[in-house]
Amino acid sequence: MSRLLKTLWALALMVAAMGPAAAHEMTMAEMQLRETQRGEFLWQWGAGEKRPISQDLTPVWPQACTADATVLRCGDAGLSGTLSVKGVGERYSAAVIRVFWRDGQTRVYTLTKAQPSVQLYGAADDPRGIGEIASAYTLLGVEHILGGIDHLLFVISLLFLVGFQRRLVWTITAFTAAHSLTLASSALGWLTLRSAPVEASIALSIVLVAGEALHRRDTAARRWPAVVAFLFGLVHGLGFAGALQEIGLPEQHLLVALLTFNVGVELGQLMTVGVCWCLWRVAGRWPAAQRLRTVLLYGIGSVAAYWSWLRIAAVLA
Repeated sequence: MSRLLKTLWALALMVAAMGPAAAHEMTMAEMQLRETQRGEFLWQWGAGEKRPISQDLTPVWPQACTADATVLRCGDAGLSGTLSVKGVGERYSAAVIRVFWRDGQTRVYTLTKAQPSVQLYGAADDPRGIGEIASAYTLLGVEHILGGIDHLLFVISLLFLVGFQRRLVWTITAFTAAHSLTLASSALGWLTLRSAPVEASIALSIVLVAGEALHRRDTAARRWPAVVAFLFGLVHGLGFAGALQEIGLPEQHLLVALLTFNVGVELGQLMTVGVCWCLWRVAGRWPAAQRLRTVLLYGIGSVAAYWSWLRIAAVLA
């Protein structure tokens, strides 16, 4: 085996060593603000995985507000003005701000590197424009698919199975339709499944598609790849919905946020297909490309098999 192939195999093992939790988790930080009386809130960050979130993120409160370690005081104006978070987009992909008002209403604001601040108006009413929400959730969708190693490996496995030919359009369309269906159903509360079996099924889907792509037999997967993509897409949509549930959806523009998050996922997916097409065109001029294809598929299958064992163990634990 050439030095290049050995290097690629070592990289695959390094990805496997990252473990299942790193497969497609978005790093979310959550802050809760709970109104106790007019203009006064109890606030706290959620628990960080390895260290306190406050070491990486710093809230910048509206000008009229002052805060100590746990209490935010904004006076008669209430929680009104610009709230931002320094450091978002570095260690954490997004900061989710949940505001619990005394009248029982809850508002969720999602801050990202591209949109690190939000305008608050001192009450539960959320007059944010559709454009602002659409921009934030589109970016979050792109970040999720590009940061989701397992989703990307499934798409790449489909490309190896189908190749860059006309029926690839139908295969990708079927995958998109399926995960859009379950993403919407789960996000709207119509379908609920535990995350552990979903994550295990996603890993197994990569193993199966990579295995089908390795051989040239005329199997059902090769004859009807769109059907395979649709069935597995239903499971991947539940994985997307899990990330969206962590982010939260704004009540007043729920459908806009849901739609644009899905659009962001599709944009990231198309970017992946585009990059793979460019690499395929370059590799077509290289005589050893066929051997590299086999090594990559074995690497993808090995990583996914490793994730599968760990995720199945988590289901049974």
